[in-house]
Amino acid sequence: MRSILAIPALIGEAALTTVRNVGQWGIFSILALFGMVHLRKLFPKVLYNIYFIGFKSLNIIVLVAFFTGMVLGLQGYYTLIKFSAEGMLGVAVALSLVRELGPVLTAIMLIGRAGSSISAEIGIMRISEQIDALSTMDVDPVRYLVTPKVIASLICFPLLTAVFDCVGILGGYFSSLLLSTRSGIFFSKIQSSLLLEDVTGGFTKSFVFAFIVITICCYCGYYTHQNQSSAGAEGVSNSTTSAVVQSCVYVLIADYVITSFLM
Repeated sequence: MRSILAIPALIGEAALTTVRNVGQWGIFSILALFGMVHLRKLFPKVLYNIYFIGFKSLNIIVLVAFFTGMVLGLQGYYTLIKFSAEGMLGVAVALSLVRELGPVLTAIMLIGRAGSSISAEIGIMRISEQIDALSTMDVDPVRYLVTPKVIASLICFPLLTAVFDCVGILGGYFSSLLLSTRSGIFFSKIQSSLLLEDVTGGFTKSFVFAFIVITICCYCGYYTHQNQSSAGAEGVSNSTTSAVVQSCVYVLIADYVITSFLM
């Protein structure tokens, strides 16, 4: 009987914990946005984070984009040829990348390369009491550590998404050449079918993904010490894992929500 009665208690505890975490993340994100009023003082750190998040991720973005475009071209060709519509291959590749795969895969790649590193870095600063030292010196830790990363992400995510889209289309074009598809048709169909709304929708997603990813990764690292199940290095490891998993899940949820409004 007690085990049955314990089920509602566990559900209620999980619900309260979720609400607390969401509220804490919301306040954390608002404080990071308010820190933008001191942009001039944070400019050197913003530049460094643009280099770390954006430039150092460029090689993996280009590599993944090119082979994603090639796979789309290959799969799309053998699907469209069944309907004698292989001339629409360029449109299929471009729309798939610009609307969906470009923003989503760019965000996921950046979560794995930059987001996990940021979460671990801030988590180590928390357990080594460096964040407490900043507070002792009357330096706002959120403004000093998180705000530059938020600004840099809002700049880098759209730019890297644009790179992903362009390189992916080139990958699809290369795949079409291997399949003996005429290049003129490939690009002319893209030019006539790809609309500005498709491009702006993809960039809207990239801005939203940037904010979600960077705030969740920073939040998980910043509150590493609140993890009751583990401490020290294990706590940082768990926080980093949680940051990657949560970021990927919320990116996919946000992708569905934004797509439902844009369609």
